[in-house]
Amino acid sequence: MRDGGDFADQTERFRRELLAHCYRLLGSADDAEDMVQETYLRAWRSYGGFEGRSSVRTWLYQIATNTCLTAMQHRARRPLPSGIGHPGNEPSTATQADITWLQPIPDALVTPESGDPAAVAVSRESLRLALIASLQYLPPRQRAVLILRDVLAFPATDVAGILGTTTAAVKSSLQRARARLDEVAPAPDHVTEPNDPAARALLDRYIAAFENSDAEALRQLLQADATLELPPSPVWFTGADAATHAVAGLGYPGDWRMVATSANGQPAAAAYRHGADGAYHAFGIVVLTAAGTIITGITVFADRGLLTRFGLPQVYPAAAPAARH
Repeated sequence: MRDGGDFADQTERFRRELLAHCYRLLGSADDAEDMVQETYLRAWRSYGGFEGRSSVRTWLYQIATNTCLTAMQHRARRPLPSGIGHPGNEPSTATQADITWLQPIPDALVTPESGDPAAVAVSRESLRLALIASLQYLPPRQRAVLILRDVLAFPATDVAGILGTTTAAVKSSLQRARARLDEVAPAPDHVTEPNDPAARALLDRYIAAFENSDAEALRQLLQADATLELPPSPVWFTGADAATHAVAGLGYPGDWRMVATSANGQPAAAAYRHGADGAYHAFGIVVLTAAGTIITGITVFADRGLLTRFGLPQVYPAAAPAARH
């Protein structure tokens, strides 16, 4: 039996990585936070009976994983628009009410606090929007096995214990999950880290193009086959169509204000739109996929509520706010 008095000392340091784990499983920052809260509640209630047969970390992952798996029994996968139809075509059955979309997550909430560059790089790579969207194609238990084994590097025996199954079943599930992910995941490519000077310069140029309504400057930033996704709209675009619709969103100089941030290990910006009252009101979060000095993808999450999660106000203040990076 353990004394509950040291519960926080033993468990709190794992909260950030558990949030990242639940987000990888669920594709929603909101749901992930709920599941982490539930994990800590369940852990607190059972801490007195924890006998130390595994590490505290493994025990917490067991609770968190199974809490998420239970939640996923009643939830459909969270896609991006590119996961439900062809570019430029709106699926006839897809409406805003029918789809629960993938959400971005601020890097500040899930980046490891260790400062180890390798750990930070692995965390960012495993949180890329495209990867999270691809993981959503996997059945829940396969998703859990893949994340526990390939992202978190738990031994197969530990994964079997976490999921209450056999090592052979874990290996079989992992093989199927990897094969399926190879089918749906984008081809590996060089993706620029958000804190790379080139990525920050690219983000600054993107923000300047939008705030100044500079169509030519924006076009110069886009790769020829760049994609543009606009959830909650199911429509998405690629190539020339993506550039055309991205430019169309510029409006007029002064229509937009943007605040640099980072999400899913990618450069991002919080967007504010000029209102009839003269103020700039929250519009959503824009996440860029960047390769070197070029933008290969833009995902515009038109959800003003997301800015609160990024630590930003709903109305753009006179002085630019500091975002969560």
